Amino acid sequence: MRVCNTPLTQQGVVESGDSRVGSRDIQITMATEEECILLLILHRLQQRQRRDRRWYVRPLNQKRDQDGEFVSLVLPMRSLDEERHFQYFRMSAPKFDELLSQVVRFLPDTHQNHRNPIGASQRLAVTLRYLTTGISLQALSASYKMGTSTVSGIVEEMCCAIWDALQGEYMAFPSSSQWQDIAEDFWRQWQFPLCVGAIDGKHVRIRAPPQSGSDFYNYKGFFSIILMAAADANYRFIYVDVGAFRRESDGGVLGRSAFGSRLAQGSLNLPAPAVLPGTTTPSPFFFLGDEAFPLQENLMRPYPGTNLQDRKRIYNYRQARARRVVENAFGILAARFRIFSRPIDCKPEKAVKLVKACVALHNFLASTERARYMPATFVDATSDTGEVQPGEWRQHVAGDQNMVDGPRCSVGSSRPSRRAALVREQLADFFLSDAGVFPHQYSVLRLGSTDQ
Repeated sequence: MRVCNTPLTQQGVVESGDSRVGSRDIQITMATEEECILLLILHRLQQRQRRDRRWYVRPLNQKRDQDGEFVSLVLPMRSLDEERHFQYFRMSAPKFDELLSQVVRFLPDTHQNHRNPIGASQRLAVTLRYLTTGISLQALSASYKMGTSTVSGIVEEMCCAIWDALQGEYMAFPSSSQWQDIAEDFWRQWQFPLCVGAIDGKHVRIRAPPQSGSDFYNYKGFFSIILMAAADANYRFIYVDVGAFRRESDGGVLGRSAFGSRLAQGSLNLPAPAVLPGTTTPSPFFFLGDEAFPLQENLMRPYPGTNLQDRKRIYNYRQARARRVVENAFGILAARFRIFSRPIDCKPEKAVKLVKACVALHNFLASTERARYMPATFVDATSDTGEVQPGEWRQHVAGDQNMVDGPRCSVGSSRPSRRAALVREQLADFFLSDAGVFPHQYSVLRLGSTDQ
């Protein structure tokens, strides 16, 4: 397409030398060179869109209903090999069906418009297999005989549905009476009074996002989003905050979250202060954090330093012992959902959806199928001498490149309040009293380590 180069006057009349052309005012509308290029691009795009697809389903995938892994392995496995089914999906066949019945209500109807729609059960199977193995999308699409983009879309869509279906029951924010139940569990199982949760954070490694600069680049030298969570005494997550980034510390992420704001404002609906067991000493209910968190009235942290008095070392031992629940919760999550064994190969927005789905599934299985999902040998235990016996989950995650500890730097430049310091002092005294002593704390103290 050529563009006429004949000059125009401001009135749009063609001129040639000093004489006007013709007796009529001939108005000529001409396309600029840029407009011609845009028209040419649009024309070519329209031609490309009109071309017939080479095939609607690739030939290798056309026998999905006969040879795909869902038909050839998953369906027979349900009735022939229950143990293999659990290893494959991290849940039994009845639990798979229960999950499906809850998730299907939150799935869009887009797949019904396809020539050969993929059923909800197969979409759930694909998603669970991806989350529990960390297999690549290419390998998963080949085994289930689907397109890679199809599998990617299924996983993202199903993860959103899993979170929407489970979070109301298994990730619901505790009521005042439920906070009380959690505190009773901590006292009965971990001999730590008035504790309503243990808090920690992990870096979830992701692929470097395009054009993100240093937004998701952390101080450890890789790209990540932060998973901040609190766990109860039974290794279930009470709350999660997913998606923070950059070089924020655990305490910084907590402070910027809705949960942290409510904690600082005292609006978490925690029970009214109660007395420490067997005493008349009143104390508020609180969470347990490590040295990365600030000391607050409702958030305890260890005594800092190394050359501590025995009284403070015992307190640190007792707090570290109770805080093992959140370490184990993260460990079980990573051991059961091997998507966390390596960097997650997707954009941050999608990675957040995957993480939230795994957390919801963890709570679902820990609440409804605990004996198989995390048997007694799977979690850390304490021997008769007070020493920690590592759980089996540690063997599963050994050598993993993901779920890295958050920054250990201390946060909160201001000094803790006198009330917060007094609460910790009262707990330290309580652990030396007859009502609060733990039989193994002195033997651990003699061994020279309180990190139990």
